[in-house]
Amino acid sequence: MKALENFGRIRLSPNFFMRDFLYSEISQVEGIPNIPDDPDLAIKAGTKLCEHLLEPLNATFGRIGIRSAFRAQAVNSVGAANKNQYNCSANEASCANHIWDRLDGDGQMGAMATIVIPWFIDRYDPKAHWRSLAWWIHDHLPYSEMCFFPKLGAFNLGWHEEPKKRINSYVKPMGCLTKLGAANNRGDHSDWYPGFPDRINP
Repeated sequence: MKALENFGRIRLSPNFFMRDFLYSEISQVEGIPNIPDDPDLAIKAGTKLCEHLLEPLNATFGRIGIRSAFRAQAVNSVGAANKNQYNCSANEASCANHIWDRLDGDGQMGAMATIVIPWFIDRYDPKAHWRSLAWWIHDHLPYSEMCFFPKLGAFNLGWHEEPKKRINSYVKPMGCLTKLGAANNRGDHSDWYPGFPDRINP
């Protein structure tokens, strides 16, 4: 218990601690501890996620809410086995993603969190909706993947050593907005996000 308490107190960046990312509803419901097998790798990957993505968002838009983040392999495995209830990808697809403490098949490190940005929720415009925030992040931050969901403007945001620069959505228009090699992956997309603040470096 003391070791877990100390682990939760590890500061990943000025505004984020490891404890912020350990809560899991699957873990709570199924009674599976959400503790990394490789704490050092989880810390290293989580630090990159915080420093490169979450801190700039926090500085620019104000407080962000974390819905889901780190998942232990055992937790994610149960989530994948009960996909209709928990909607998790298989462990192999979640390494260097929600499973921070395991490298992906190419030996690369990554980390992902599902977040909401209250600033955006309060200004949610159905005419532009999720794409305005997606393109702002695309133009301003070194993300790897994003995927948007129907409730509260929540979305997955991932950092990875080899960024995929891919945006998907389960909100209309559903599917892939952009990916590496797509014609719209480069260039300026500021017409999508008028009134959004300039990026603030933390």
